[in-house]
Amino acid sequence: MKIIKPILGFTAFALGLLIILAGLSYLFVPRTNTQAAGMEEIIANGIQGEPANSIDVVVVGDSESYASISPLLIWKDTGYTSYVCGSGRQYLSYSKTLLERAFENQSPKLVILETLCIYRPIPSKTIVMDEVSRYLPILRYHDRWKYIAQHGWSTSGGEVYTSPYKGHRLNSKVSGVEPSNYMKETSNIAEIPVYNRILVEQIQEMCQEHGAKLLLLSTPSTVNWNYQRHNGVSALAQELGIEYIDLNTIPDQVGIDWSTDTYDRGDHLNHSGCVKVSQFLSNYLEGTKLFSDRRNDSQYANWNTLLQNYETDVSSGKGDQR
Repeated sequence: MKIIKPILGFTAFALGLLIILAGLSYLFVPRTNTQAAGMEEIIANGIQGEPANSIDVVVVGDSESYASISPLLIWKDTGYTSYVCGSGRQYLSYSKTLLERAFENQSPKLVILETLCIYRPIPSKTIVMDEVSRYLPILRYHDRWKYIAQHGWSTSGGEVYTSPYKGHRLNSKVSGVEPSNYMKETSNIAEIPVYNRILVEQIQEMCQEHGAKLLLLSTPSTVNWNYQRHNGVSALAQELGIEYIDLNTIPDQVGIDWSTDTYDRGDHLNHSGCVKVSQFLSNYLEGTKLFSDRRNDSQYANWNTLLQNYETDVSSGKGDQR
């Protein structure tokens, strides 16, 4: 009995604490996706501000994704809608979270996972926090007390945010580099972290559950990519039955000029490089026969307006838009 009582007491305390945290989590979760409301990575989460079931293609990944892909250029070429849920140094666990949030309001037919985050090791602390915060969001949004103190408690929504570039970050600067045969062929394979392999499988399962095709895409980068990594992702894709496109292995089809198409010496593409990748993707998307051209649909007229604004920003030499 002396042993049982402390155990029962601890169990009761733990359950009470969980109930309190669950209640606070409900109050602390942002009601909108704005920065003022406490949302993190508002551009990546801007898809939550898009009209329901209006996005054809969802892209997740780190800065390579938002530098290389312009949804508005794809819209211009095809009339297909897309959104880039990209963030700097994105962990694959956060890619999964962003995709979960996207599926709450969207029914994309295609999900594109930019592959650099597959090789980014996830700290143990982050793994634990990501999993626990799925059930107790207060652990992710504990700083939201500042907003609550200013605006009071609210369980209703409000103004929402969406990116005028649909998640893309425009950068027209030029800082070229000599590619120096960065994709030299080899049979060596760069090992993918075990937990990241599991996450790719979970993302694949999520896409299947929501009727979306998953595409693994490696965008051009002399700094972050090599043939060893290509081999690793290629083997994983073959094992899981996922389509994989590595733009670094088909330079003749993409046409990247590393002396003009990068703003930071090969790490990321600039606008001119993004134009080439977006054109490649437009052709790919048209080839899938999955989508319909919405350019003449009045419900999507705002996309034409945003495209005009984007082209004005490009022609005026607007620089780094982070």
